[in-house]
Amino acid sequence: MLDDIIHERKEKRNHLTKEGFYPYPPDVVRSHSLSAVIQNFSQLSEGKTEVFLVGRVLGMRDQGNLIFLDIVDEEAKFQAVVKSDNCTDFELYKKNLDMGDFVEVSGTLFTTKRGEKSIEVLAMRIIAKSLRPLPSAFYGIEDTETRLRQRYLDLMLNQDVRALFVKKSIFWNTFRDILRTSGFLEVETPVLEPTPGGADAEPFVTHHNALDTDFYLRISPELSLKRLLVGGFEKVFEIGRIFRNEGIDAEHLQDYTQMEFYWAYSNYEELMEYLEKMYKKVIEATTGSLTTQWHEHEIQWGGAWPKVEYFEIFKEKVGLDLEIATEDDLRKKTQHEGIKLENNVGRGRLIDLLFKKIIRPHLIQPLFLIDPPVDIEPLAKRKPGHPHQVERLQIVACGTELGKGFSESNDPVDQRLRFEEQMKLREMGDKEAQHLDEDFVEALEYGMPPAAGFGVSERLFAILMDKPVRETVFFPLMRRKE
Repeated sequence: MLDDIIHERKEKRNHLTKEGFYPYPPDVVRSHSLSAVIQNFSQLSEGKTEVFLVGRVLGMRDQGNLIFLDIVDEEAKFQAVVKSDNCTDFELYKKNLDMGDFVEVSGTLFTTKRGEKSIEVLAMRIIAKSLRPLPSAFYGIEDTETRLRQRYLDLMLNQDVRALFVKKSIFWNTFRDILRTSGFLEVETPVLEPTPGGADAEPFVTHHNALDTDFYLRISPELSLKRLLVGGFEKVFEIGRIFRNEGIDAEHLQDYTQMEFYWAYSNYEELMEYLEKMYKKVIEATTGSLTTQWHEHEIQWGGAWPKVEYFEIFKEKVGLDLEIATEDDLRKKTQHEGIKLENNVGRGRLIDLLFKKIIRPHLIQPLFLIDPPVDIEPLAKRKPGHPHQVERLQIVACGTELGKGFSESNDPVDQRLRFEEQMKLREMGDKEAQHLDEDFVEALEYGMPPAAGFGVSERLFAILMDKPVRETVFFPLMRRKE
């Protein structure tokens, strides 16, 4: 059936071409967008101004010597009325026009007897012939896998989906505007790295033919951005793609957009004050409110965000005091909670697994989670007077992390020791443990000013939209169809 439709449409394409009407012309005439026509309809119709409109045909009603077309562009829909005694080449287009074709129409505006604003078509061209039939605009595409694989069809038929991605543009541009206004410089750093760093994640590996060397797709721009602080920049940020070879779920993608910024001569206390104001501006600009819906919860972003001590909430909810709990204590607790473990998991990973299983799902309203153990954050500065804790914050809401920052470790001796501890975990088989980046340690040895850094991914946008994260990207990675 589909093959027959495609064959028929190809025959129409060929017929138009033979008649001298190539249905993919190199030039298009457009005097107004459809929304501009609607907004200025009275003025244009009263003056009998000739207008040239373009769009995709998403509705067609043939009444013999009269055809009604619904044409759609990015912003609006408008009716075109094609009459046999007005439009040149009426019969040619009547026989060869299909739903889904892009057309250019010219004529004057008028209002039908039913009161619908329309254009009376005097001339028409097919400017892109559709060879495949569109899904029903009424039923849409119900299967989620099909919608995500053929996102262009979803966008074509679903105004709400298009509106979502307009909001996403507002989301990132608001972050960008706030940072620029605050004196941050937007920069670009490499996606291909000889040593991956800046996060606990398994990287993708690729091969550089000209250099005959394997490289990693970055799991974070952190170490490159901090090198810029060493070089003399004081406020830098980047919004770019990140790649992590990890599992697929409602909150994780393997390639996604992340924003990170680094701020010399600042610390995590100053960072928290700045972030709360920033997030509120971004959320209000994106959603129009400081109250959003997530599942069955109403999330209140507008109030003061409390600070919650990691050690305190861990002791309260998990029942272990991280000041004295041994690795064996942690391992027994994870087994008791039914958390699957591999033998190579170290103390930091055990703590993190317990936190994510027992505590984080119940943290619904926004808060700052601060001062975790040094075992889980090898790049953050140790907390003065508390050498087993680091000056780190996480923004937590809706049961997940929605941003992380810290006072940056700038002691090259301590940083090397902590990288070496990570390398021991890698040797034990922990693929997500961090690499020792000799070049970064060397950069620190030249001196990096005290600084605060922060990163947030598009997971925040997905939470604000109350959708799985892969539904908030245009083209999520999916298993290849056979």
